[in-house]
Amino acid sequence: MYNQYEISAVISTYNRSEQLGAALDVLLQQTNPQVCYEVIVVDNNSTDHTRDVVEAYLARGHANLRYILEPRQGVSYARNTGIANARAPIVAFVDDDVRVTSDWIATIKRAFDANPAIDCIGGKVLPHWTTAPPQWLTRDHWMPLGLQDYGDSPLLIGAVNPLCLVSANLVCRRSIFEEIGAFDLQLQRIKDGVGSIEDAELLERCWRAGRLCLYVPDLVVTTEVPAERLTRKYHRRWHTGHGHFLAISRSEEMERSSARLFDVPAHLYKQAFDDLIGWLKCSLTMRPEPAFAHESRIRFFWGFFGKRRQDYLAGDHSGQLNELASLVRSRFKKNRGRISSELS
Repeated sequence: MYNQYEISAVISTYNRSEQLGAALDVLLQQTNPQVCYEVIVVDNNSTDHTRDVVEAYLARGHANLRYILEPRQGVSYARNTGIANARAPIVAFVDDDVRVTSDWIATIKRAFDANPAIDCIGGKVLPHWTTAPPQWLTRDHWMPLGLQDYGDSPLLIGAVNPLCLVSANLVCRRSIFEEIGAFDLQLQRIKDGVGSIEDAELLERCWRAGRLCLYVPDLVVTTEVPAERLTRKYHRRWHTGHGHFLAISRSEEMERSSARLFDVPAHLYKQAFDDLIGWLKCSLTMRPEPAFAHESRIRFFWGFFGKRRQDYLAGDHSGQLNELASLVRSRFKKNRGRISSELS
């Protein structure tokens, strides 16, 4: 049974003791005395002064603060431990490098009270730039930075409008985890890994169960964007990692082609080929921004292809020639139909 708490705020942290204090300052000083909430810091096996930071706050009398050590490395392990130890019917997730607004808890309570049919909510994750971003880094490149802004109007999110709500500012009714399970351990970020999709996969399961989510524009957090993430090198690594994790997840969107080679759906080969041509054209015409967009998708394909090929070759691949022939036949039939249509 849940006790007196209405909201459990879970911070998963790993070796960011210098940032954790600022995150706790604003979380423990919310302007919402009418809402009873707790803050759970899940230490994901840090080797710095994370525990000392939390104990210093406990010594100041913050009775609604708890420290929990999760020695198994990975953000899903940490968040799942937070869920298991939460004592409220609503569980809010926030990262250690994120700063919530002073009314963050009150906004969560208000949103769920006004929308009893909603199981998850999310809001804006806005940047706090440590240095000016380069010109090429437009909002089209926000995903690798964990940023999110869908505008200033509420949006209903589900199977018919499948927008991702990133876990740096994600809140769920605890009952949803009891029905569909917690964060997937295969898709989690470990240490400084990038491109993971544990939050997106959780939401997909939520939508398949017929549950609804809501984008709440007033639910705002900011996150510090370090200079290293403003480089093309970082974005290349992120997109490659993202492809790797999507290859593991086998989402319906990725698996829609029946023709395959190395267990990679045919439509991904087509997209990669189109992006390669697009990258060449943009590079030759000196258009670096669209060229990098094409390159990012090629990096994604390479991460996806690498993981699928690795798993495929680790198993029984005696039918590799048949699979290649099937892919060629499929593409030939599709192109022949398109050509016939154009000639007629």
